[in-house]
Amino acid sequence: MSGRFPRRPPRLLNIFPQLRPLYFVTFNTYRRRPLLANEPVQHAWLDFARCAPQHGAWPGRYVLMPDHVHLFVALGDDVDLSRWVQSLKSILGKTLLALDQGKPYWQEGFFDHLLRSNESCAEKWEYVRHNPVRKALCAGPENWPYQGEVFRLEFE
Repeated sequence: MSGRFPRRPPRLLNIFPQLRPLYFVTFNTYRRRPLLANEPVQHAWLDFARCAPQHGAWPGRYVLMPDHVHLFVALGDDVDLSRWVQSLKSILGKTLLALDQGKPYWQEGFFDHLLRSNESCAEKWEYVRHNPVRKALCAGPENWPYQGEVFRLEFE
């Protein structure tokens, strides 16, 4: 026995058939302040997300609500989800600062759920994309301008 552990438990590939685990992530603004559903924040998010593969992350679908963010992201082996979310909050925080929004911006922490199948991903997306409708922000999910897909993420 070499004393070395494999990078992943062997059973992990049985649970996650794709090479990169796929996370559903949600984080909130401080005291649920409505800071996020606007074009400058969406542009900052998209700039961050499009460069993410250079840092081992592949953001997928997302919805920016006024007071929280929902997103899907696949991460490489060496990427820490907490650090990635902290980087995203930092970038968005700089945009909020430029918009003269007072600090603090973020509720501490975030929620993450490791998705286990394409079915669970589809269920989460259906729930998330209807969030603006449930909050009476638009008539249908297709009418919400602060949503989209950066990279197509699918289970193989």
